[in-house]
Amino acid sequence: MTDSSSDRPLDRLAIAAAQLNPTVGDLDGNAETVRRARREAASQGADLVAFPELFLAGYPPEDLVLKPAFQAACRATIEALARETADGGPAVLIGTPWADDGKLHNAYCLLDGGRVAAVRFKVNLPNYGVFDERRVFAPGAPPGPVTVRGVRLGVPICEDIWTEWGDYEDVVECLAETGAEILLVPNGSPYARDKADQRLAVVVARVTESGLPLLYVNQVCGQDELVFDGASFALNADRSLAFQLPAFRECVTTTVWERGAAGWHCAGGPVARLVEDDEADYAACVLGLRDYVEKNRFPGVVLGLSGGIDSALCAAMAVDALGPDRVRCVMLPYRFTSDISKTDAAAVAKALGVKYDVLPIAPAVEGLEAALAPLFTGLPRDVTEENLQARARGVILMAVSNKHGLMVVTTGNKSEMSCGYATLYGDMNGGFNPIKDLYKTQVYRLSARRNSWKPEGALGPDGIVIPESILVRPPTAELRENQTDQDSLPPYDVLDAVLERLVEREEPIARIVADGFDRDMVVRVERMLNLAEYKRRQAAPGVKVTLKNFGRDRRYPITNRFRDPGVPLPPPENSEPKSTRVAAAAAGSTAMDF
Repeated sequence: MTDSSSDRPLDRLAIAAAQLNPTVGDLDGNAETVRRARREAASQGADLVAFPELFLAGYPPEDLVLKPAFQAACRATIEALARETADGGPAVLIGTPWADDGKLHNAYCLLDGGRVAAVRFKVNLPNYGVFDERRVFAPGAPPGPVTVRGVRLGVPICEDIWTEWGDYEDVVECLAETGAEILLVPNGSPYARDKADQRLAVVVARVTESGLPLLYVNQVCGQDELVFDGASFALNADRSLAFQLPAFRECVTTTVWERGAAGWHCAGGPVARLVEDDEADYAACVLGLRDYVEKNRFPGVVLGLSGGIDSALCAAMAVDALGPDRVRCVMLPYRFTSDISKTDAAAVAKALGVKYDVLPIAPAVEGLEAALAPLFTGLPRDVTEENLQARARGVILMAVSNKHGLMVVTTGNKSEMSCGYATLYGDMNGGFNPIKDLYKTQVYRLSARRNSWKPEGALGPDGIVIPESILVRPPTAELRENQTDQDSLPPYDVLDAVLERLVEREEPIARIVADGFDRDMVVRVERMLNLAEYKRRQAAPGVKVTLKNFGRDRRYPITNRFRDPGVPLPPPENSEPKSTRVAAAAAGSTAMDF
């Protein structure tokens, strides 16, 4: 296809960055978003509006993109949008799947003058971490620039600027050598802590190498476990910041680019302050929960409010995401539930303004014990009876979900998910978990931060929403008298430091011990981590905020006898346990076994 061009090059180009929220598979809805954004860009005087990677399909489309009917629908929708550009308004750059010569590509299309004026294919397809594009797309050849209103734009697509050596094509170098004047990069770049710094470092490197200014356009949305934070920006050729759009907020922003003796330069635009660290993690969890609920069309959520820190933080996030009218909290006390837990749960519900119910679970637990009595006669009470409490709570919450159509928010943190300190079909029940990728120490930090701050656009109240007593009280599952988490687990500050090394860094035990951690404790934690893999496979999805989350990033086999070479496997009678409880005991965990 030929490129869109005018009779002569221009010395001024107004480019609108459309940092917006698509829904995977909603072609009609996404196309309407494109139309609204184009109208807004036109009102701002834009010559061109640029959308993120695969915006029409939604990103990532995963195996949906392999359906021929979906591919055809994407093509037809792009062609319909292209025809609308005959009105003389802004040109459109938009990402879409594109079948060509028997191959499917991750493509970026220029729509202008009533037609699809140019198509460029992604060259470097990521196949690491949360990405597996090589499964579904074919790589394109190194591209040349597209011409928009007389200006030659290089359009490397996301990974095309991140990879630069080995078997990868240097796309930016190719574009610079073939006459690109400005680099415009569409992205589906998911959030993780410190990701903004990584992006900036990559863009600085590409600008330095090419000598060209670069505009980075990212989507802002939640898609299952992934959250995309937006935070689009541009650097001039001298590496100065041209503009910075906010994180976690949609916007269509037009900036003016001018050609001078030294090349193209952005005349300036807004510079938003980006939320960072704990605030960014909190905002990501809220956005991820909101979009999961909204895009799957749940009217609201329900969660068990125990009086502990995890459920309190999840309740605050749910209210910030959806508003108090769409959040229902249920306290499910048993005889081990302390008075302070009941008081604190009620205080959280009152502070957040949610509907709050108290349903004692004694009849359910005692009924289960009576039903099981013929099979348990002569056997001592143990963790089995403890787990009946958690499972009774899970059944009640799922019943409320069924009756009222509300999604159950499950509230286990990453420390618990790592060690298997959770009950299958009990407290693990639920549709989505906003804190699944937050370690316990992070849960405490984010809870304290929320009491003095909330994200822009949050629907919850200002001020203290999590009582101080919850922040200082030792965490407990309250499944037996005087129980605390530290009866079964190392102190959370120590545990989380070890888990971060085992999960995110994949460090060997010897290195962790060399850093000063007790060897027996590290070995015990590593065994718990391995033995709990089967539980994690059955856990609800949850927001990714760390470098490596369970599920999208870290995918270990359930059946797995490998252990760190410095740690011998348990003897055969323990490595092939008769029950999960035996396996948990072999790992050093006497807490909730399954």
